[in-house]
Amino acid sequence: MSVQRKKMLYVQTSGVDTPERLYAPLILASTAAATEIDATVYFVIKGVTVLKKGEAEKIKIGNFPTLKEVLDQAVKSGVRIMACERSCQLLGIPREQILSEAKLVGAATLNDLVLEADGVQYF
Repeated sequence: MSVQRKKMLYVQTSGVDTPERLYAPLILASTAAATEIDATVYFVIKGVTVLKKGEAEKIKIGNFPTLKEVLDQAVKSGVRIMACERSCQLLGIPREQILSEAKLVGAATLNDLVLEADGVQYF
């Protein structure tokens, strides 16, 4: 009999214009993954601007690593990164400009993730 792992969903609505709001979901998701919780960060609305190639490298606050380094570490630890395709379209970000670490998904995916999650946090 296998044990069902807990699931956490972090919804990132903030974008590159509010860098102080970008680190928390990635750090929390990495922490969840380290404790054997399935973690997903779903980027929607302005959140998708973070996943545009070249943007996360520009964000660095204080002594923290760049946001791209934090994102890469999250992915390495098993965190799933998803981007709302409609939000990308809304903001004029073509598919080929989204980081390869991110899976482009439809809007209905967010509803499914919320229903399946044991916990949801919004940023």
